[in-house]
Amino acid sequence: MGLHVMETVTFKLKPDVDRSNFEAAARAVNAFVRDRDGFVARRLSCSSDGLWTEQIEWQSMAAAKGAAAAIGTAPGNAPFLEAIDMASVTVWRGEIALAVN
Repeated sequence: MGLHVMETVTFKLKPDVDRSNFEAAARAVNAFVRDRDGFVARRLSCSSDGLWTEQIEWQSMAAAKGAAAAIGTAPGNAPFLEAIDMASVTVWRGEIALAVN
């Protein structure tokens, strides 16, 4: 088995999005990611300047890419995706070289 993969997505919200509504929409996406093959863990954070960072650990690169390809097809994910300023999105995926728990 290969190394796990960390997927890191950074983004900003659209100007009119309420943070508490966005956080509720983000929690609703948990069902989607938990049901995906290869899901390990998910974290979402926000810096003081409004830059959000979502990190999802996957068992493989194929699992990460499969989830990314399918996220827009799950109806429950629409409120989360619609709140994001898509022009601000960056995505990075790489094999985890070190983890300390």
